[in-house]
Amino acid sequence: MSVDFNIIAESRKDVGKGASRRLRHTGKVPGIIYGSGKDSVPFTVMHDDLMHHLEHEAFYSHILTVTVDGKAQKAVLKDLQRHPARPKVLHVDFLRVSDTDVINMQVPMHFINEDISVGVKAGGLVSHLLSTIEITCKASDLPEYLQIDLVDLDVGASLHLSDINLPKGVQITALTHGTDHDLPVVSIHAPKGGGTTEEEDEAADTTATEEGGASE
Repeated sequence: MSVDFNIIAESRKDVGKGASRRLRHTGKVPGIIYGSGKDSVPFTVMHDDLMHHLEHEAFYSHILTVTVDGKAQKAVLKDLQRHPARPKVLHVDFLRVSDTDVINMQVPMHFINEDISVGVKAGGLVSHLLSTIEITCKASDLPEYLQIDLVDLDVGASLHLSDINLPKGVQITALTHGTDHDLPVVSIHAPKGGGTTEEEDEAADTTATEEGGASE
C-alpha cells in the first residue's frame, strides 16, 4: 500500500555549526532543500516527526511532500546525517523534483518465494549479495522497491542485475556503464559440510535397503 509523507518545516536564517547545535538542543533538526533551479532554503523540522517518517522503508525511495513555511514542494531524500552513537538525526537534505526530472535513487529489493524456490527445496541456502540498488528514472516513475522472484533459482545459480524485471521507465544505473557492472544480486549455494539433498537421501535409503535384502 502506498504511503504519503508530508514533512512540515520552517525556514531558518541562522546557519553554521553553532546555530545547528542550538537547534538540536530544542528538539529540532537542521536541513536544507535545493534543486529544480531554485534557491536553496535552510529549514528546521521537529526531530521526533522526522524520526517517525524514517521508520518507514518507503521514506527513503519515495516522492515526498516537504512543506516549508506553508509552501508544499515535491522532493526526495538525498542525504541524512545520523549521530554515530545515539538514535539521533543531525542534518537532512532534500532534493526538489518535478515529475519529469530524471533522478538517481537507491531503492530496496524485496525477495519473494525464497522458501519455495527450486534451490531451497533441494537443500540450498540463500545468500543476499545486495539489498539496495541504484536506479535511474523520471521522478514520476520512481518505484518504492524492486521485487525479486526466486522461485526458479536453483542450487549453484545466481541472479544478476540484468535478470531483474524492471517497471516501465526504470533503468539500473550500473548497467548503463556496461556488462562488466552486471553484479550478482542473490545466489543459492549448497550448505557447507557436504549436506545432502532429499533426493540423495532417498537414493541412499534405497541402496541400503537393496544391499540389506541381498545379504539375506
